[in-house]
Amino acid sequence: MSLEQSHLYREIHEQPAVLKALIERERPVIKRLASAIRAREVEYIVIAARGTSDNAGRYAQYLFGAINQFMVALATPSLYSIYQSPPRFGKALVIGISQSGKSPDIVSVLAEARRQGAMTAAITNFPDSDLGRQAEHVITLHAGEERSIAATKTYTASLAAIAALSTELKDDEQMRHALRAVPDKLDELLALSPQIGVLAERYRYMRDCVVLGRGFSYATAFEFALKMKELTYTIAESYSSADFMHGPLALIEHGFPAFVIAPSGVLLPEMKQFVQTLQQREAEIVAISDDADTLALGRTGIPLPAGVPEWLSPLTAIVPCQLFAMHLAAVRDFDPDHPRGLRKVTETR
Repeated sequence: MSLEQSHLYREIHEQPAVLKALIERERPVIKRLASAIRAREVEYIVIAARGTSDNAGRYAQYLFGAINQFMVALATPSLYSIYQSPPRFGKALVIGISQSGKSPDIVSVLAEARRQGAMTAAITNFPDSDLGRQAEHVITLHAGEERSIAATKTYTASLAAIAALSTELKDDEQMRHALRAVPDKLDELLALSPQIGVLAERYRYMRDCVVLGRGFSYATAFEFALKMKELTYTIAESYSSADFMHGPLALIEHGFPAFVIAPSGVLLPEMKQFVQTLQQREAEIVAISDDADTLALGRTGIPLPAGVPEWLSPLTAIVPCQLFAMHLAAVRDFDPDHPRGLRKVTETR
């Protein structure tokens, strides 16, 4: 089977259409949720998720904090499902994010939130799932069946749902316009697939690496590292560039691979300085950026499309990362649809 025939390849390339469908079809649902949040006088947000969905939660922490001034916490599901010692939610909005909506620990967080009278919402591909039935409000991803084990289109759809909710809470037409432009930007990135395939050949024998980002790109660093682990069995460690300076920098030696996600925005000057620090330690840098100067600092650069605001950059920056992990898996002759030891639905408690 050729790589182009794999579910993973097709699902990565379905992302522009999936995002377009979600943005158009779920806007009424998201507007109602935003109105309900205002009416209930929600004071903070708690997000319950695992794996890829947890990385979407990391994006929500930055977005709802920076744009909507909400304090956002990631739930600790075992407090609900195993320790049976749930914290008090008070005036929280509790959001469960899950592709399948089946994981018992995530469902248990929303069930306890309902029992306490807190507001609940779900972001899922299956509105009739256990998670969907526990939520007062359900944002459906409209991603269609995702048959590859590694999540791609459901991840970007989850990011788009979060971005759309932030937009409606802000009630900002400029943000709406920027969000609607994202699917076309993804088309630009998908055209880079052959170029990224050539790049992946260089890293055929890479055993470990670091993936670095900060601010809105923190979620992208975690998701890229997860895809590298799932699809290529590489020990890929993700860090905020700030956290990396507090100890892990000692890992860097001549030729050590460092993937740096640095889109334009308030953090770009700091990220340039950080890349220069990696250069001084002779890291092998793959820069992922829309800034020409930053791309030039890397041994290799993967260009991002221009004109994407920083708050939306996680929706675009992850696509070349997905493509890289897919091509590296193919170079190593691994099955891109069925990574060893994994199942599509992981039910933890």
